[in-house]
Amino acid sequence: MASTRGDKIFPHFWYVSEAEDAAKFYASIFPDSRVDRVVALPVDSPSGPAGSVKVVDFTLFGKRFQAMSAGPLDPFNHAISMVVLCEDQAELDKYWSALLKGGQAEACGWLKDRYGVSWQIVPRQMDEWMGDTNVERAKRVATAMLKMVKLDVAQLKAAHEGR
Repeated sequence: MASTRGDKIFPHFWYVSEAEDAAKFYASIFPDSRVDRVVALPVDSPSGPAGSVKVVDFTLFGKRFQAMSAGPLDPFNHAISMVVLCEDQAELDKYWSALLKGGQAEACGWLKDRYGVSWQIVPRQMDEWMGDTNVERAKRVATAMLKMVKLDVAQLKAAHEGR
């Protein structure tokens, strides 16, 4: 579907049948988020008869997303993930817990939600810490992160500062 919101680029997710449910789930978690519209494809397609394929436009954190329920094709995998930058541990815990409901925790701040989409829930400072030009600081952060499932902001900051 062509964008009517002026967005030049946005992510599109292919779900077997859960696109609308997933969009509602994500919109319930993040601020400035909502399901904008659901449109049924009015013609038969390789994915099913007219009306069975649904395209869902939704907004997360004020950014456009699109999803489609169109039957099995390729499962979600780690090659693409959503990254949520968190201001503090409380925000990280909130998003981690919400997205993890029905999903699976993984290593290094990654989780797979109930729909199979991979997420990285990380402190906003993570890029700065991991890309520090002082290689010893960056190594300490990486070493600490590799021991974690859900990230601990205080421990990562302490590792960066050498405490």
